[in-house]
Amino acid sequence: MDNFYERHVLHSLGIAKVVAFLQGAKVMDVGTGGGFPGIPLAIMFPEVNFLLVDSIGKKIKVAQEVAKAIGLTNLHAVQQRAEDVKHRFDFVVSRAVTTMPEFLKWTERSILPLSKHSLANGILYLKGGDLAEELSTLKNKYRVFELSEHFGEEFFLTKKVVHVSV
Repeated sequence: MDNFYERHVLHSLGIAKVVAFLQGAKVMDVGTGGGFPGIPLAIMFPEVNFLLVDSIGKKIKVAQEVAKAIGLTNLHAVQQRAEDVKHRFDFVVSRAVTTMPEFLKWTERSILPLSKHSLANGILYLKGGDLAEELSTLKNKYRVFELSEHFGEEFFLTKKVVHVSV
């Protein structure tokens, strides 16, 4: 578990450097795995409702057990594919589960149309590397936030939060 805090917890909280979720906001974490970025964000924003989804049952079980163990009441974790979620959210968050065009296909219908935040409702996607080619195909408005502007650790030199308006 070397670098766990930096590469999982702090990386997840990079989203909070981009937007402060308002009380009552609804956020879905797609492909949450063991609960990242959803669990750290749910801790930081206790007045926000989080739905964590992953298609793999073992991963969701871990997220459910962690949430239960630390007493998170603003988080619900379910084994489900993002495309099958019927609810709508202010934001969908994730950590690089696929390319952005594919991710948009899975999630864009899950975004609430009316925005109350400093950023338009949409996707907040944690990703690293050169994203120019991948993002050039998007028809949606997007903005890239460099996490190296907020964190000094070398790990964050290529890490970004991509906000896509939906």
